[in-house]
Amino acid sequence: MIRVGIVGFGFMGRMHYRCWKALKDVTVTAICDADAKSLKPSTTVTGNLSNAADTIDLSGVRTFTSYDEMLSAKVTDTVSITLPTNLHPDFTIKALQSGQHVLCEKPMALTTVECDRMIDAAKKSDRVLQIGHCIRFWPEYAKTREIILSGKHGKVLAANFQRFSPMPAWSTGNWLGDEKKSGGMPLDLHIHDTDFVHHLFGMPKSVMSVSDKAMSHIFTTFLYNDETVITAEASWRVSPVLGFSMSFRITLEKATIIYDCTKTPAFLVYPFEGKAFTPELLAGDGYSREVEHFARRIRGENVEEVLTLEQSKETVRFVLAEKESALKRSIVGV
Repeated sequence: MIRVGIVGFGFMGRMHYRCWKALKDVTVTAICDADAKSLKPSTTVTGNLSNAADTIDLSGVRTFTSYDEMLSAKVTDTVSITLPTNLHPDFTIKALQSGQHVLCEKPMALTTVECDRMIDAAKKSDRVLQIGHCIRFWPEYAKTREIILSGKHGKVLAANFQRFSPMPAWSTGNWLGDEKKSGGMPLDLHIHDTDFVHHLFGMPKSVMSVSDKAMSHIFTTFLYNDETVITAEASWRVSPVLGFSMSFRITLEKATIIYDCTKTPAFLVYPFEGKAFTPELLAGDGYSREVEHFARRIRGENVEEVLTLEQSKETVRFVLAEKESALKRSIVGV
């Protein structure tokens, strides 16, 4: 039985709660949040998606407003850390040192130096640390990577990724809007697509990014050693009426793959010959699949290595290069 504690019980904490509760041989034994109001089952939270748990059953669950007290209680052997990004390193390291496995939300940290601290602590603890890059597990994105790697439709010629959201005013104390806590929009929102570009194509040699002054809208061209055109755009500037959207268009030599979460069907492959079709997808979403993957790793199962800690660190370095490029208005090496 995996005993889980969730640290930080806002929108993402409730997302993790929903995913953990769906698994067999798992029990959520503790929830910790410095704000006692967040620990009430009736509290409602909002985010840019609608699939976080809105019904919370706290029967048999111990609640804490002190992280140290939760760890000292020894009622968990695994923690989900769903806190502001600036808190990820210290809370992760403390959990690892107390013998806990850790699933820490993305991004790993605000700097690569802090990422190295987390990696070092994981190695010393002999516990599992995984960073929550959910897009690597998202069924449509995972299937797209599978199709590309198969070579069936030839090599990628061009790819464009988009991720748009209203300004995330729903975070507690508006921490997402505080760059010192969240890293700003590039490290919170845009990083999803940067990490998937990393997952698909590896690290580029350089990036060229443009953004507004507040870095709430960014557009990046990823420069590799070939003529492939890879771009990504993200924004916190869209109208609340429009809402959240994520999409991509990937052109291969013999097909085009399109995904748009706002469309029905959302995912289609358009071969150069024959009709468009939607491939068979794995059940669930990226959050549920990443939590399931983490649980299997804890149990010692032989699972595919979807994400390493070094890759999570490199994705942070990748995004920081984009921010530097946008500030300098010039090409920056990665």
